[in-house]
Amino acid sequence: MGTKGKIRTIIAFFVFVMALAFGGASLVVAADVPQPVTPKGKECVRDAAFMRANHMNLLKHKRDDTVYQGVRSGNDGLKDCVTCHAIPDDHGKPVGADDSRHFCRTCHDYAAVTMDCFQCHTSKPGGVSK
Repeated sequence: MGTKGKIRTIIAFFVFVMALAFGGASLVVAADVPQPVTPKGKECVRDAAFMRANHMNLLKHKRDDTVYQGVRSGNDGLKDCVTCHAIPDDHGKPVGADDSRHFCRTCHDYAAVTMDCFQCHTSKPGGVSK
């Protein structure tokens, strides 16, 4: 096989893989895969689409401002997220990150993304950090 043949094979394979990745994913979502139920907060600091895509960057930026520069201001820190998006259990008490109903867990579990915020921070409003 010549150079042109190898290049065509690589391109065809790449197109095939991308078609499976993007086309196949939409077929899976359209099937009977349950979408996560995302509880609503009172009023977020940004719109929902922005927060879904960028919340981790906002939290990292806030962490850097707080830890490295000592700046503690605004309403966009993890404590505010946890307070606003608290989900009550059957007794009206907020659930923690160890409960699958926790606001953060609903999407993180669905996307199979690890949440490491609550290894140090509390996952309940008014709670004490570890």
